[in-house]
Amino acid sequence: MKRAVKEQFVTDLQERIDPSTTLYLTDFSGLDVASMTELRRNLRATGATFVVVKNRLAQRALAELDVPDLTSFLKGPTGVVISPTDAVEPARALTEFAKTHNDRPVFKVGIVEGTVVDAAAISRIATLPSREQLLSELAGAFQAPMAAFVGVLEALTRELAGLFEALKETKE
Repeated sequence: MKRAVKEQFVTDLQERIDPSTTLYLTDFSGLDVASMTELRRNLRATGATFVVVKNRLAQRALAELDVPDLTSFLKGPTGVVISPTDAVEPARALTEFAKTHNDRPVFKVGIVEGTVVDAAAISRIATLPSREQLLSELAGAFQAPMAAFVGVLEALTRELAGLFEALKETKE
């Protein structure tokens, strides 16, 4: 690659990584072109992108950003998964893909919300429920006490109505 092309690639990579909340480095060795295309399609469905990078160019891009140092992980074939919003869905997509493709790609390391996470932590992230499911569970947890309170009030109202009915029958 010519120098100008490399510089443009580094700039483009920085523009993708900078606003993102999640970054995973993977080893994609052993995957053919058709598998890589399928992987990219699966990740795109989650809102993430997969970029194959030269380690030297990735070092340059990451060095100028406010991210932890990942230089020790930039060895061998490196694919970068960049997700602007979600950490769970891309990790889940990579894990599901690896199950059907001889455990490839392999997680090297990740950065989630500015924190470095190892491969084991990324695998645990992949088992978490989706963001929407967690939000709905949280909403249900907030709603449960209110629903119980309404149920108690409704029961008291029914009991009071029963008492008035019984009083009416005794007066007749």
